[in-house]
Amino acid sequence: MKSVLSERKTFHPPSIEDIEHRELPETAGRAVRELAAEIAFTLDPTPGDTTRTLADPALIELISARSAELPAEVHRAVRPPATPAGACVLRRLPLRDDEIGPTPPDWQTATAWTAEPDRPTCSFELDIAMLLLAAAAGEPFCWAGQQDGRLVNNIVPAAGHELEQSGASSTVLLSPHTEDAFHPQRANLLLLGCLRNPDRVGTTISSVRRVELTAAEQDTLRAPTLPILPDVSYGSGFDRDTAVSVPTLWCEPGYEGVSEALTTRFDPAYTPLDDAGPDYRAAYLRLEHELERVCVLACLEPGELLLVDNDVAVHGRVPFAARYDGTDRWLKRVNIRLPERPRRAAESGENGYGQQIIAPFAPLPAQRARAERNGAVDDRGSVEHT
Repeated sequence: MKSVLSERKTFHPPSIEDIEHRELPETAGRAVRELAAEIAFTLDPTPGDTTRTLADPALIELISARSAELPAEVHRAVRPPATPAGACVLRRLPLRDDEIGPTPPDWQTATAWTAEPDRPTCSFELDIAMLLLAAAAGEPFCWAGQQDGRLVNNIVPAAGHELEQSGASSTVLLSPHTEDAFHPQRANLLLLGCLRNPDRVGTTISSVRRVELTAAEQDTLRAPTLPILPDVSYGSGFDRDTAVSVPTLWCEPGYEGVSEALTTRFDPAYTPLDDAGPDYRAAYLRLEHELERVCVLACLEPGELLLVDNDVAVHGRVPFAARYDGTDRWLKRVNIRLPERPRRAAESGENGYGQQIIAPFAPLPAQRARAERNGAVDDRGSVEHT
């Protein structure tokens, strides 16, 4: 399956009106890094034991307990995006290029390097910093079937994957998509942290709340017509016979018909569009063109983070030429759920293609209270709690 989105690069440059920008005060950014370093030091392995893992229950407990110590400015900075753009850039997390080591050639190597005592410890400390920020925003989680179930994913170009529709690609346009659109428990928020980006490779962002569609086109795309399949990072050979058709557009529960509440579930590269009729394909193509029209670029600098509302904005990446010499673009990614934000009740009937989430963090007490008041707490799909 391929996207019908063109590969032209006529994206709109970002502006304050396009993407919200937030800045951490210098003291707040330093507090995040210092707390992450303190937690990493607390968990230093004993002599002869080089194991360093994000799945360590002691680490999860420390992050859960101590994220509340972060300055109030940090908690305000990671609140969900507040504009129709559905994304915001968070600046000024302290980071130096000489402390992170070379860009790893793939995510497997990035994982292995964190366990090597002679490697720089900054990558692991930044994993902790990402989790501290994510825990301040909501409920961090990961996928058992992606990057060996790591809570923080490393996004780097990998040789041999240049043309894939995945985060390991480079020379192909990564089509705008909802992260993990195939699953009913996909993230509400996506946190991307930039460690290195010397070529200013742009992340594309398009908000469904900025598109212009006719009422007929919206009605067509609201009908559950086609399934969305898992991307290649989860493997292949998924059972199409049990795949559930899902709508591409809908409004947040309780706000039906309100354009400002429009949400989407969109991944053209993994949607079997050839199975739909001409009216649906035409409406889908129109949506793709509209998402391209309103697309803006976020060219992240080291120490900047992009927070994406995964229910509102789709994201992708422009093509670039990877060098595989240790200097390529390097991002870290964390998925975040917001228990207080409900989704369509019909999603509870989806099996998620057997993909399980790992959710070791308990929801923040305030979030859990809001969720219970709103009747939004649920355990849809397969969840592996650790």
